[in-house]
Amino acid sequence: MTKKAVIRVGGKQFVVAEKETLLVDLLPEGTKELKTDALLVIDGDKTTVGTPTVKGVVVTAKVTEPEVKGDKIRVIRYKSKKRVNTQTGHRQKYSKLEIVTIK
Repeated sequence: MTKKAVIRVGGKQFVVAEKETLLVDLLPEGTKELKTDALLVIDGDKTTVGTPTVKGVVVTAKVTEPEVKGDKIRVIRYKSKKRVNTQTGHRQKYSKLEIVTIK
């Protein structure tokens, strides 16, 4: 069974395993590697909960794509009886990470 960990990146928490990819909010430009502490570690049947982090456990991630665009979201505002409507769109930017190790 693989080792899993809960990490915090950009104010959000993710459950990750080694060799896994995930999308996180856009990281600062020039970030190539990310090292974070684990909040919780699951290793088989053994679960370790940190207070607030698990001591001695570091999760290393490599940035594979620094900027990825998400799906487009359409926002429509409509004022009834005024015949006014506006359409806007939004595409969130993400960074793609690959989890290298959980030590």
